[in-house]
Amino acid sequence: MAAAREGNLEAPTRHPIDWKNPDYYNEESTFKELERIFDICHGCRRCVSLCGSFPTLFDLVDESKTGEVDGVDKKDYWKVVDQCYLCDLCYMTKCPYVPPHPWNLDFPHTMLRAKAIKFKQGGVSFGEKFLSSTDVHGQFAGIPIVVQAANAVNSTKRARAAMEGLLGVDRNAWLPALATRKFRSGTPKSEDFAVRNGEKTPGKVAIFATCYINYNEPGIGHDLLKVLKHNEVPYVIVDKEKCCGMPKLELGDLESVDASKQANIPVLARYAREGYAIVSAVPSCTLMFKQELPLMYPDDADVQLVKGAMWDPFEYLMARKRDGLLKTEFSRPLGKVSYHIPCHGRVQNIGKKTEEMLKMIPDTTINTVERCSGHAGTFGVKKLYHEQSMKIGKPVFKAMAAMKDGTAPDYISSDCPLGGHHIAQGMDNNQLGHPALQHPLSLVRQAYGLD
Repeated sequence: MAAAREGNLEAPTRHPIDWKNPDYYNEESTFKELERIFDICHGCRRCVSLCGSFPTLFDLVDESKTGEVDGVDKKDYWKVVDQCYLCDLCYMTKCPYVPPHPWNLDFPHTMLRAKAIKFKQGGVSFGEKFLSSTDVHGQFAGIPIVVQAANAVNSTKRARAAMEGLLGVDRNAWLPALATRKFRSGTPKSEDFAVRNGEKTPGKVAIFATCYINYNEPGIGHDLLKVLKHNEVPYVIVDKEKCCGMPKLELGDLESVDASKQANIPVLARYAREGYAIVSAVPSCTLMFKQELPLMYPDDADVQLVKGAMWDPFEYLMARKRDGLLKTEFSRPLGKVSYHIPCHGRVQNIGKKTEEMLKMIPDTTINTVERCSGHAGTFGVKKLYHEQSMKIGKPVFKAMAAMKDGTAPDYISSDCPLGGHHIAQGMDNNQLGHPALQHPLSLVRQAYGLD
């Protein structure tokens, strides 16, 4: 092993994910790498507060006969792997040994490799596969009778108990309702604004709807369109789209990720070539195109083209401001807002762009919370992990419940819609108040005075 050197002066870098190499699925070599990484983590322990993976690992080590990683039964490595939900915070915010450090430690992507092996070996349940198939259960959105029936099931104790047994969905976890009308089928056509390109920004936007906005909360998408219209930015909805693949990635189902890539990238690359900024209102979806797919397909020119054209909504809006092309007159104050930055927003390395825009609104105070909410995709709704996800999120719930002066917020908000609902449920469970939950795009639409 290379001589110890604490930390890096260089920026972290990410190696490509070598998922097409047969050795990627070799359990013996993977476990050898896990043992190497676990030994480094055991000697450091900076990540103990992030998620369940690290306390699980350290307990296994401390309770082993040797008190070292070599005393841990390798079959118990899976207990560590199962606790990782690929938030990437250990890599981005804690670990001093990430590349280009010679120890070359990438905990999340090593967990991904182990998850891919587990999936190949048939170790993933039907319920987990179904939960990650957002296009499958989302296809019923917009069908009135089906929507009413499905939403009734979500709110019925007996049905939720049955769902818990069949799919492993915790009966107490918040689940999104299906929309009565899909976002993609109910969007108004953009007005014929002139395309005004800025030094930093394309002057026209292509919207990647995402499964969640399309099937569950189309209002967030409509608020994005209203904000773009108010700023005279012409937009289109991409003509075809499939799930971004993030839920399948978190499961280790890389073949399904590939199928989504094959469907989405040719479409999105066309918009990129035509000079559109591609905007996605769900951080995990944006991150999939900005980071994970480019690492899985480092030599695919279209994937890299889409990466360069992909924007978080507030990243785009604040870049428009720097171009002098964003309207900054707000007619409605928001009062006190507790705002949560989700993990997959932080990993994009774009800074606090949502906070920056919210702070421009007069007579508005922002309390920013920068810590994992614990929801983590499907992790927070599973019977095995829901209670734990609430424990992980508890510091966030408490921090969101009070402004810096100790008063209660008027609104709570998160760029991640699912994370926002998880926080609202956590606050309710812990009797921390019931402020209104609004997505940041909805708050900006409101502040602009738009209906």
